[in-house]
Amino acid sequence: MKKTLLASAVAAASLAGAASADITVPLADFVATGFQFFDVEGANPGEFIFGNLTGASVNAVLTASTNFTYADDLCIYVDDLPLSTGGLLQCGGFSNLSASQRYFWPNGASSAPGTVVSGTVNFTTSIFIGQSLLGAPRVWIGNGYGAAGTSGTWTGTVTLHGVDFVPAPGAVALLGLAGLASRRRRR
Repeated sequence: MKKTLLASAVAAASLAGAASADITVPLADFVATGFQFFDVEGANPGEFIFGNLTGASVNAVLTASTNFTYADDLCIYVDDLPLSTGGLLQCGGFSNLSASQRYFWPNGASSAPGTVVSGTVNFTTSIFIGQSLLGAPRVWIGNGYGAAGTSGTWTGTVTLHGVDFVPAPGAVALLGLAGLASRRRRR
């Protein structure tokens, strides 16, 4: 039994240690109206983002635009729940969401379909992202241009540096229980 508990602890520690990787979020005809944001964790049930968010990269093409949404309005926003202005980080987007840290993509200042937004931004201060159930910040991707009637469609990727998806603690606990159950059957 001690070996099983030790194996479960080692598995949990290795999951936490894996958080130094990067998350690449694919965008395939990703549509967002003005100030519409989507929770990156919400697209991966049973997992959460863990690590120190140190920067972000974008490589996307604006394929459609309504009312002057630019390619560089593709926005990463970090905030506690519930989503509101005054978050921890805004990367991209014309409209100011009053985040503690604000960055702009190096290019993409056009609403013409086919405009590319690409580049990497390294954040001055990293942001710890942990399990959302404990009140840690969440990462959102959306349209950072909030004028009425705006909309943008992007295809490409956004990469979050220094963080990774790890199984939710409930999943790790289930792995540990499975180990205990298999241990009992062997006796």
